[in-house]
Amino acid sequence: MPTLILDPPPHQLEELLEQRRRMGADRHDEVWEGVYHMVPGPNAPHSFIAHQVSVLLDAPARAAGLHVSSEFNVGLGKDDFRVPDLGVHRELRSGTWIPTAAIVVEILSPTDEAWQKLPFYAERGVDELLFVNPAERSVTWLARREGEYRPVERSELIDLAASELAQRIAWLS
Repeated sequence: MPTLILDPPPHQLEELLEQRRRMGADRHDEVWEGVYHMVPGPNAPHSFIAHQVSVLLDAPARAAGLHVSSEFNVGLGKDDFRVPDLGVHRELRSGTWIPTAAIVVEILSPTDEAWQKLPFYAERGVDELLFVNPAERSVTWLARREGEYRPVERSELIDLAASELAQRIAWLS
């Protein structure tokens, strides 16, 4: 259930956010144009699928001179960023904020907001998006064309097709 708390936030909220920071429970939290999105950690199927997809993307990414990472902060700073499950990058970068990625991977969860992130990713210059849906056992690959994401059968950056990736994932029952 989405909840919006208008400023000034109650001290209990600040205490909750600090507790989440101390425990590392805020790793997946995002800020959308100044609005804090408290995102729970992945469930077990989500985590297993994310690991598999990372492994399956690694060889084709390396062959194309690209680098695969686990979750990272896409954005320029703490006031507007997203945290996808995986990324494929043109260069290795250090720091907290990564301005863009060649490919962003989102493993979908039942209450996921991933599809709502498309305008942000386009604005950040992300070339391709890969949506993996464990519930439907499906993979959707999107490429940015003329500022919009459109479905493609095969990545234009790495030698891999959506159908091939979907067949190679050991989906959980």
